[in-house]
This record gives sequence, C-alpha cells and structure tokens, in this order.
Amino acid sequence: MTAHEIIIRPIVSERSFSFMEENKYTFEVARNANKYQIKDAIEELFGVHVVRVNTLNVKPKKKRVRYVAGYTRQWKKAVVTIAEGESIEIYGNQA
Repeated sequence: MTAHEIIIRPIVSERSFSFMEENKYTFEVARNANKYQIKDAIEELFGVHVVRVNTLNVKPKKKRVRYVAGYTRQWKKAVVTIAEGESIEIYGNQA
C-alpha cells in the first residue's frame, strides 16, 4: 500500500483542532493499516518525525432516513503525535 492509500483524509473537528496544540493530529486511515504503516506514511507525506500512533475503529451507528433504516459506515481513526517543535499544515496558512 502506498502512503496515499493509507492516509485517506485529515479529521478536522473542534476536538481534533484542540489536539493540534499538543502536537497530535487526527486522520482517517485505511481499515487494514497497522500503526507502523501509518507512522511511515505520515513521515513520508509530511516530512515530520512521529513519536506515537494511537488507532481506534469507529463503529457504525444506526440511522434512519424516512422509512428506511440503515447504518453509517465503519472506519478507522489514527491520532498521531509528532515530535516537539514540528507541525503539519492541515490548512494552507495555519499559524
């Protein structure tokens, strides 16, 4: 798997934005990727040193649209801690 196949997209929410102050960045990753692959992909794509990778599987939630019941999709989230003094540009002109 290539780095672009492993890292799908950054998760930008209020909680993940507050994690950025602690050098923690949140990404949606491929469900079959392990922590070592995620670490190598982040280091290759963004040119930073990864200290720690925490992963979790996000379970599907039951949703209903009118009369049709279904589930949201299942996906995998990774919280990546990078070395002190480094940063990842999620937005184009992040301070």
